[in-house]
Amino acid sequence: MKIGVIGTGLMGLPIALKILEMGFKVIVYNRTTSKVEPLREAGATVAGTPQGLITASDCILLMLTNQEAIESVLFRSEFQSILSGKTIISMGTISPTESKNIQKEIIKAGGNYLEAPVLGSIPEAKSGKLQIMVGSTEAQFKQWFHVLQPLGEPKYIGEVGSASALKLALNQLIASLTTAFALSLNFVQGQGVDIELFMEILRKSALYAPTFDKKLQRMLEENYQNPNFPTKHLLKDTNLFLQEAKSMGLNVSSLEGVRAILEATQKLGKLDDDYSALFTTLKP
Repeated sequence: MKIGVIGTGLMGLPIALKILEMGFKVIVYNRTTSKVEPLREAGATVAGTPQGLITASDCILLMLTNQEAIESVLFRSEFQSILSGKTIISMGTISPTESKNIQKEIIKAGGNYLEAPVLGSIPEAKSGKLQIMVGSTEAQFKQWFHVLQPLGEPKYIGEVGSASALKLALNQLIASLTTAFALSLNFVQGQGVDIELFMEILRKSALYAPTFDKKLQRMLEENYQNPNFPTKHLLKDTNLFLQEAKSMGLNVSSLEGVRAILEATQKLGKLDDDYSALFTTLKP
């Protein structure tokens, strides 16, 4: 079986390497060609075009940033005929509405579609410990389980749209929890409270989340380089959540405040930095 991977950035690269490691024949494509060189060296075939990759692959994993990127790859008029009989698995974070629209277009072209967004970052992708949320039919989940399993723990969520919704709900928590922690940390720091005492009490309470310790040192050092998840992607996911939640009539005023902080972080030039950079945005 030949597995294609389109998008070999921060997450796509370790995912493709892991699949290659498990003995699958892997074909890769990335718009920035330098990003596929580690995969070429590891034994993957590098496709010159998305069209070439789709034609040569049985199943195509997409690790692309957004709906626009997916549509630019799949829905050019000359690609419609080659999607017939192919299975597309979208692993990036998009909205439920976007995922359902992509599914309709792929089915119309004679292909099959699953969504499989992941929770976890580069370390989990490298170690095969991602949490993989799958939106599909149960038959599709069983059919492609063996492709996803090397990457972590595939879990069937429901029909297409349900896994995308769950992923956005989790990323909303990333944005909200990190902003709340950064605000409290700034506050106690400004009040002269010992940071380790603050953390000691927090860790023993029901308020604690492990992500606080994961981001603590970055915030204290204001070192946001080499991100596992950059600010621009969290801002994109926050906007997607707001769009869907508003259409449901939910009160999203608290998250709109978080979005404003992420936008301010972007204006500080920290778009490609780790999202914990929002700590600096909160400073006086």
